[in-house]
Amino acid sequence: MPGRVDNRRVNDLETRAAAARPGALRRAAPALLGYAAVRALGLVVLALWSEARGKSAYTLLTARWDSLWYTRVAELGYGYEVRLPNGDVHSNLAFFPLLPWLERLAAAVSPLSYADGGFVVSLLASLAAAWGIFAVADRLYGRRAGVCAVLLWAVLPVGIVQSMAYSESLFTALAAWALYAVLTGRWVTAGLLAGLAGLTRPVGLAVVAAVWAAGVAAFLRERSGSSFVGDGSAVPAGGARDGGHAGPPSGAPRTGAPDGAPPSPHAPGVRLRRVVGMLLAPLGAAGYVLWVGDRTGGGLLGYLDVQAGWRNGFDGGYAFALFVAGRFTSFPSALAGVALVVGVALVVWLYVLCVRRGQPLPLLVYAGTVTALALCASSYFGSKPRLLMPAFPLLLPLAVALSRARTRLLAAGLVAVAAGSAAYGAFWLNGSGPP
Repeated sequence: MPGRVDNRRVNDLETRAAAARPGALRRAAPALLGYAAVRALGLVVLALWSEARGKSAYTLLTARWDSLWYTRVAELGYGYEVRLPNGDVHSNLAFFPLLPWLERLAAAVSPLSYADGGFVVSLLASLAAAWGIFAVADRLYGRRAGVCAVLLWAVLPVGIVQSMAYSESLFTALAAWALYAVLTGRWVTAGLLAGLAGLTRPVGLAVVAAVWAAGVAAFLRERSGSSFVGDGSAVPAGGARDGGHAGPPSGAPRTGAPDGAPPSPHAPGVRLRRVVGMLLAPLGAAGYVLWVGDRTGGGLLGYLDVQAGWRNGFDGGYAFALFVAGRFTSFPSALAGVALVVGVALVVWLYVLCVRRGQPLPLLVYAGTVTALALCASSYFGSKPRLLMPAFPLLLPLAVALSRARTRLLAAGLVAVAAGSAAYGAFWLNGSGPP
């Protein structure tokens, strides 16, 4: 049609420019420096708080709760379990192997202990995650929004977990870069990273789902011969808004086909690379789950049996709803109940906002799956904020809004929130229960 922009061609140029753009690290430097500053503040506050309580901040970061399970896997391998008086069996088969493998590697090539290795891996992975989050947000909404997205992720109330010998930072790094690879049409890279994410945490399923959703959308677009498949993720690049106004809607992604489909779907090898990426994506998670099933004799359901030993499962949120309702039986626990309801409502509202703003399909699938798995798990209710932390696409609407604020006002607000996050993180880790 006359005057209509060829979105595939525009996206082709944008993808090539993004791939060839020099100084990627320099472009991300403000985000990474800001992230490092927030995390350093959190560690300093934790050290001072723990010292005042006669505890070791380093022990809290590397040798308590899940971090102990990971180091035991690294040191002794799988097969360790704890039988509780009520009959529950806590097996270390519940913990996916990539972080312990990296801890073992760090200990093998350096004088670091397994716990030290886990701490170093998490620190490096958190920086990689911050860079990946910036890359995704920068590609869709611009550099300033990318910086804001990273800082928002850093100042989350549970942000201190990003510096712990846990697997959240490693998983988020793999997920963010896998999503970026999808957005730029690097299918094999996306599949490999999704496979590694599947070896890191059970929620690796979310990355696999994102890769497959983008792949299926690309195949449907090819079949229809159109730049769009009706998934709501594509915005005309430089085209007209509804109503004839030039430019994309406010806060909408800038790319022409941000669901990750290759810009030239009929180019030699593109379809093959897409198929290869989709086949690679589930191998990590599937391989570990099948191995656990074989080891336990439980077959395909063996891993679910392991999780059941921890009283963990997926019940659609029923147990969590009962837990929240139980907070309203007395005061002041009712205040905690109100906070939980507000928190869940905020998460749902952010996801709806992501949909309404036309966020790319793979990001919607990924964030939706992470959110559903976190909120609908049947136990460990106090850990739900940590389980939601990898769902960084939920922060993108806020990042876009903040990117329009004045720099001085934005900096002052982020400093205040970072201080509050650091204090909460120190209080949280010095508490009695696991994060």
